[in-house]
Amino acid sequence: MTDVLDLPSLQTILPELILVLGAMVLLMIGAVRGDSAAPVISGLAILLLVAAGVILAMQPSGKVSAFHGSFVLDDYARFLKILALIGSAVAILMSIEFLGAVARQRFEFPVLILLSTAGMLVLVSAADLIAVYLGMELMSLALYVIAAIDRDNARSSEAGLKYFVLGALSSGMLLYGCSLIYGFTGTVSFAGIAAAAKAGSLGLTFGLVFLFVGFCFKVSVVPFHMWTPDVYEGAPTPVTAFFAAAPKIAGIAVFVRASVTAFPGIVTQWQQIIVIVSILSMALGAFGAIGQTNIKRLMAYSSIGHMGYALIGLAAGVASADGVKSVLVYMAIYLAMTLGTFACIIAMRRADGPVEKISDLAGLARTKPMMAFFLAMMMFSLAGVPPLAGFFAKLYVFFAAVKAGLYTLAVIGVVTSVVGAYYYLSIVRIMYFDDPAPQFVPMRPELGLVLAVTGLFVILFCVYPGPLVDAAGAAAQSLF
Repeated sequence: MTDVLDLPSLQTILPELILVLGAMVLLMIGAVRGDSAAPVISGLAILLLVAAGVILAMQPSGKVSAFHGSFVLDDYARFLKILALIGSAVAILMSIEFLGAVARQRFEFPVLILLSTAGMLVLVSAADLIAVYLGMELMSLALYVIAAIDRDNARSSEAGLKYFVLGALSSGMLLYGCSLIYGFTGTVSFAGIAAAAKAGSLGLTFGLVFLFVGFCFKVSVVPFHMWTPDVYEGAPTPVTAFFAAAPKIAGIAVFVRASVTAFPGIVTQWQQIIVIVSILSMALGAFGAIGQTNIKRLMAYSSIGHMGYALIGLAAGVASADGVKSVLVYMAIYLAMTLGTFACIIAMRRADGPVEKISDLAGLARTKPMMAFFLAMMMFSLAGVPPLAGFFAKLYVFFAAVKAGLYTLAVIGVVTSVVGAYYYLSIVRIMYFDDPAPQFVPMRPELGLVLAVTGLFVILFCVYPGPLVDAAGAAAQSLF
């Protein structure tokens, strides 16, 4: 009982408590008032996410442990939690029209996002295998429902079912990996595993592989990417935007923390896994998207490729904080690029409903020049064209790889980046040089706000990158 009411520990997890308790309150409001309360619940959910972020920023700096070391709040966790909160809040903001028209005012959507975000925050701060599994499941169970939230749509239901079946399989493999690691080390804490696994063993390596399977599934990298294109295409577009943003932040966060802090003694084993997965993901992301005609499927392959680039930094971050710093910078910029791009995709609506074909963007520069300009900037940035933010994101991870002696990985990253630029630039060509397609309805103000803020960030990052880079450096240093 004393452990449950441990006041310092409860203060450490206050942002998570706010989200969970707030979700319960909003669920009761929705149950009483019905689906007509969806807009109010969405607004309150955004306020709860903002409040959690403010409390997180106000908590004392430095490293704080809670619940006997199972939960750690350090600069690394603060940085990535704020990114996850931003991704979730913007996803709810962009879903207002979806809640009103497509999902028939279902109030459960923002509530589920709050619960999933609480799981993400737990996952980011997890310092033992039990906390990892609890955070992973709290995040994932809500995601399974969100994928099928438009239950009158067969594609949405199919996406939710696919994600659930494959997600359950990956969770079982992750849990099996955790049990193997515990069996060969006698502990579940990352610090204890690091102390017990200095020499390594065959059984521990098997456990590590199964653990990484679960992580790879959550960040959708090869060969555990199979769910991504179908779920991205089948789920409603605001749901896809959420899937592409906040959960990827949490997945990369636990991937990096577990690798660096729990397995420093067997670096050669897990570094090889990361390098292979990174190369395969970059290659599939570059070549798999070339023949796509649906822009959401294209963004699915783009996401797979970008997670491969982010893992370059992890592979290079085994000896110093530079590699981890490059991962954090990459994920922050990736979040902005993804949210801005999906603001445009959600705005692809005509009077008869949303459209998803890349050909529907034809001539957008003549019908909606500002939307075309910002979407072109997002495509250039995703391709890594200087001087946009995406160029610097890739530059940081490539420099980290070169510094770590991973020259082949850096070269492959550059080559796949050049190949991937083909399909990003083809979208720009369609918008600026093809004959105009029927015009979209006016963009909603909240979508315009997201697009403007993320677009200016992507364009102006090169002018003043210091604050983000410095914050990422401090966050990475806290792991070492």
